[in-house]
Amino acid sequence: MSRTNFDQLLQAGCHFGHLRRKWNPAMAPYIFMERNGIHIIDLHKTVAKIDEAAEALKGIAKSGKKILFVATKKQSKEVVADKAASVNMPYVNERWAGGMLTNFPTIRKAVKKMTNIDKLMNDGTFSNLSKRELLQISRQRAKLEKNLGSISDLTRLPAALFVIDVMKEHIAVKEANRLGIPVFAIVDTNSDPKNIDYVIPANDDAKDSVDVILTACCSAIAEGLEERKAEKADEKAAAEQAELAAEAKPKRAARKTKEEEAPAAE
Repeated sequence: MSRTNFDQLLQAGCHFGHLRRKWNPAMAPYIFMERNGIHIIDLHKTVAKIDEAAEALKGIAKSGKKILFVATKKQSKEVVADKAASVNMPYVNERWAGGMLTNFPTIRKAVKKMTNIDKLMNDGTFSNLSKRELLQISRQRAKLEKNLGSISDLTRLPAALFVIDVMKEHIAVKEANRLGIPVFAIVDTNSDPKNIDYVIPANDDAKDSVDVILTACCSAIAEGLEERKAEKADEKAAAEQAELAAEAKPKRAARKTKEEEAPAAE
């Protein structure tokens, strides 16, 4: 069963591409027609590509790995933050800090610094500081939170990147490509799909378009997480059963020995 249907995508305006003069010829296979100088995206292909991406994302989530969502464009920020948070995945929606992937240890240090500030604020270490010093530390903390807050729980490199607007987030895509991290992306008619592993051809400017696609992909991630949870519960139950069986074995053996010894005693 498909995760989205043609009508849902049509209603959300996913089919509206850019002006013909702005198009990237590499997107030709995904273009259905041109209307009033604007390219119209073939939504049948979009449906198929959403399903393909959703299955892959479900597999990543089921394996317990993280998917990093990237969207710093004004109209997509809020949607991405909501959807990523709903499935407990990290996201970047303020500014992509260069080297966030390729220089990951430095990013982790900055996150650690933020955690340390929190710790010192909570244990009263900063109580003797002047107002000015406290203000400086608070500003530093706020800046770190703005740029790194949503990735503070990311202890290792993500298993995949999900990008809205590959042109705007070209640095993130480049870093992921360099490290061999698969990239999922909503790709509009003005973009180059060449370096994207999972291309979802659609309007990357309209909030509704981004919303409907992310809803489908995040519901697949949620399924993956649920399946992982169920598998872990089954494994735990099996391990407990094996433990009980192992405990019962010596008891059975001892009982058998006693039964064998009983006639001899008579």
